[in-house]
Amino acid sequence: MLLLVGVAAAIATAAGVADAKPATTACRPTLSQGGGPFDARAAPPPRRSRIGRGHVLTGRILRAPDCKPVRGAVVELWQESPNGVYDRRGHAAVVTGRFGTFRFEGPVPPAGFRGPHIHIHVSAAGYDDFVTVYLLARGEKQGRVTIVLASSL
Repeated sequence: MLLLVGVAAAIATAAGVADAKPATTACRPTLSQGGGPFDARAAPPPRRSRIGRGHVLTGRILRAPDCKPVRGAVVELWQESPNGVYDRRGHAAVVTGRFGTFRFEGPVPPAGFRGPHIHIHVSAAGYDDFVTVYLLARGEKQGRVTIVLASSL
């Protein structure tokens, strides 16, 4: 499991560090890494929770500072196709439910230049957009992320 919370987010993501549950006190916003293959001018990704089989990524989208779930957040996921190209086959979007959770299933992404990875872009009304990269550990078949959004107000 991987938890992306607060200042340690970039380090945990880069190192693939195992997580602990969020503190019961205030949550700190997860630091956005920016970048990725996302283009605001492109057609929106298809709403689907599966693009293949082999790896399942689940997660929760929470809000700072109280760690309450964000319902209705759009979680856009993008991974390379088997030939190493970002195309619509590896592009999808899911919407978080009542508890801020999502599930995405796809093939294990190819190694690419930084190892197997999935780009994640989260958008929700009233919150700053968030972008990160989820790095898969060798042989990983399941992963989990928790992302804490900052208010844009």
